[in-house]
Amino acid sequence: MRCLREPEFRARVPEAVALRRLPNATCEDIRASGLARIFQPMRYGGSEAPLEAMIDILIPVGSACSATAWCLAQFLIHNHMIARWPTAAQDAIWGDQPDALVSGILIPLLGKAKRVDGGARLTGRWPFVSGIAVADWCILSGMMENATDAATIESYFLVPTSQVSIFDNWYSIGLQGTGSNDVEVTDSFIPAHMIITAKDLSGGDFAGRSANPGPLFRPPVYMTFGILLTSTVIGMANAMVAEYLAQSRKAFTVMSGQEIRSFQTQQIKLGEATAALNAAQVLIRADAREIQTLATTYQSPDSVKRSKYRSNAAHASALAYWAAQRIFDLAGARAIYTNNEIGRIFLDIIVATRHVTQNVDINTAEHGRALLDMPLT
Repeated sequence: MRCLREPEFRARVPEAVALRRLPNATCEDIRASGLARIFQPMRYGGSEAPLEAMIDILIPVGSACSATAWCLAQFLIHNHMIARWPTAAQDAIWGDQPDALVSGILIPLLGKAKRVDGGARLTGRWPFVSGIAVADWCILSGMMENATDAATIESYFLVPTSQVSIFDNWYSIGLQGTGSNDVEVTDSFIPAHMIITAKDLSGGDFAGRSANPGPLFRPPVYMTFGILLTSTVIGMANAMVAEYLAQSRKAFTVMSGQEIRSFQTQQIKLGEATAALNAAQVLIRADAREIQTLATTYQSPDSVKRSKYRSNAAHASALAYWAAQRIFDLAGARAIYTNNEIGRIFLDIIVATRHVTQNVDINTAEHGRALLDMPLT
């Protein structure tokens, strides 16, 4: 795997913002470096790396370019998911193109499907499909109307991007370069081997287990999403700190002419922000290692642990958001200009933390329910 190419990603931020998607050169770097393949099975040339590897990669990439980190997170976790599909599906995607980029959206209620001979027909429209303009494949989700039992109602479909209608409607206040547009399919036929159910993503047994028995693929997929996206937010907040330091070490106040760095209030808040970011990273790293250990020893996490990991990830994201807000406040009026990186990155963080995995109320409430012996919602 080549270096992370952070300088190149950082230099292309203005281009990504202007294009409202990742630049082609960035996608080429992602493919050539193998960054999106860290969770791909080794039999296709992937790294099949430990879960903590996503933190090692996404924090520095997030510090370089928010949009690149956000899309990369989608690409690598969707490769992780594809390992659960039947081997015929894996061969269809990775056989001729092992460096394929896969986007996706996991909101099943927005899709409707019906089983037919040889597969299913899928119809739906989904928002927030990050990286779709540069992706080769897309994971879509929907409810199977004629499912045989409750366990097979919620279903997931692998669809070539060429067969998906993309709506150019991603006009956002932040993360502009992610190209998180809406997508739509209408009565699209999906072969049976390109379909799995929610059960296949919940850990334990799954369609592709015989081909991919390694510990990386044993835990429930959804349990790790929060750690994945929180890593990008921590990286973005780290970039705000770095930019603040670069701007403030030689800056003077307009009113008094004093060095900004000489004010104790600046020093205190800066220290608080960096402590919060350190704590956030320690929290998600500890959980990634714990999940990996459980998987290696064939232990299945119960509802308390599953909800704990999601709750901790949301809390870590909240710490990163709090740190970012601290830095934005410290920067003062200079951060309001569109050409100031502190303000731009803060808007990226605001958008990123709207994701459901980053919602503290939802995820901490779920953990509270589990601790009280109530079923998860």
